[in-house]
Parts: sequence; C-alpha cells; structure tokens
Amino acid sequence: MYYFASDIHLGAGDRAAARITESRFCSWLDRVSTDAEAIYLVGDVFDFWFEYRRVVPKGFTRTLGKLSELSDRGIEIHLFTGNHDMWCRDYLTEECGVHLHFAPEEIDLAGRHLLVAHGDNMNIKGQPMLRLMNAGFRSRTLRALFSWLVHPDLALKLGRWWSGKSRKSHGKEQITPAHLGFLVDYARSYKGEHPDIDAFIFGHMHLPYEYDSDGVRVLFMSDWSGDEASYVALDGEGRLSIKTFDLR
Repeated sequence: MYYFASDIHLGAGDRAAARITESRFCSWLDRVSTDAEAIYLVGDVFDFWFEYRRVVPKGFTRTLGKLSELSDRGIEIHLFTGNHDMWCRDYLTEECGVHLHFAPEEIDLAGRHLLVAHGDNMNIKGQPMLRLMNAGFRSRTLRALFSWLVHPDLALKLGRWWSGKSRKSHGKEQITPAHLGFLVDYARSYKGEHPDIDAFIFGHMHLPYEYDSDGVRVLFMSDWSGDEASYVALDGEGRLSIKTFDLR
C-alpha cells in the first residue's frame, strides 16, 4: 500500500492544540505503517519550518522520531514541500531518512502514473502579486540573506506569525469544490500534454474532494483541523481512493 497525506500543519495553534495534532498524526503513521511500502506527505506538514544550516525549529520530536523509525524499518518516507514548509535543507534527509521533493513530480506506483504536488504556486499566471510573493519566498538569494541577517529566534517568531496569519485568513473562507477549479484546470491542461497521467494528487486547499471527468482524475486531501482527516490510499492493484481518519 501507498499512502498520501497533507496539510497537517504541525505546530499550529497553542501548545496544547499542537500537541494533540502531533499525537493524532503519529497515530495515523502507526496505523498505515502496518502495510505501507511508502508514505507521501504532500506539503504543509509543518505550519512553519525554516531550516538554517545548523539550526532547525524546536519541537516536533515525536513526529521526527516516528518518521525516523519508519524509515529505519524500510518504509520510504517522501515529503513534498508546501507553502508553509518550503525552506527545508538536508536535516530531514540526513537525520530522518526522508526523501525531499521541492516541485511537482511524476511518479509510478502500483502500475499508476501519477502527478503529485502540494498545489500552491500552480496555475497562478493571472495573479501577479501571488507570483511575486512566491518568487520571493523561493529565491535562494533572499533565503540566504534572511538566514545570515536574521537570528533564528526572530526568524521563527516572524515565520509563525506569518503562517498563522495566512492560515487564519484562509480559514475564514468556506471552501467549496468551485474553489478547486484552478487546480482542476491545471490538471486538465497537463493531462492534454501528458496523456499517460492516470491521476493527480493535491493538498493545499484543505477540502477532501475527487474530480473525475473526461479522463481527468484529481484527488484532493483535507487538513487535520476538523473531526476527521482525509488521505489517499493506493493499493497493490492500482486502486486509488480517498479515506478518512477519525481525529476525535
């Protein structure tokens, strides 16, 4: 089995809420690890992550330990960075055995050819301010300057404030399938140029939903802030499905 999850936003909220989310996520990892060949974490696993060359954010010890344990057992752990945790370096790879992916990627699993991506920074040509902001956040030069000039304590404080502000502003919106249209359009266009793609797997929008029309299949996953979290499972026969994990 292959499993996909996204938008856990570890560290979000107050200390108690963050600890509960981490405990539930580790419980999910325990559950799926019983038959998992690989686990794909599709962005925004952390609510904020900025990794210096020799400094990483405080906390997340239960998650990092669990990922290391599963990796040591031979289960592949893949992390696709999202807009909240794009500033990874090599810590998760060297210490936890996690395979990092910094861009959308085509992968072959169980006879299926998939495109996996967090979903941010895609199909935003008509949004110049968002494009500019994304370019700035992804600039290696700006990232280097930030790490040289800003003390880690201040950097993490600023980052958590920004991440919380962004999450809360989006949380006020009532997300519906119509809001997913820009990613469905992206998938439809990509499928036209790459007809061998069997399905697309996205996070980012925090809404569990499956779009399947005209040969284009897109599976979206939820965040982990409600009573249940959705994730995608792919079995050995190539069957893809959205499943739920009770968070109560």
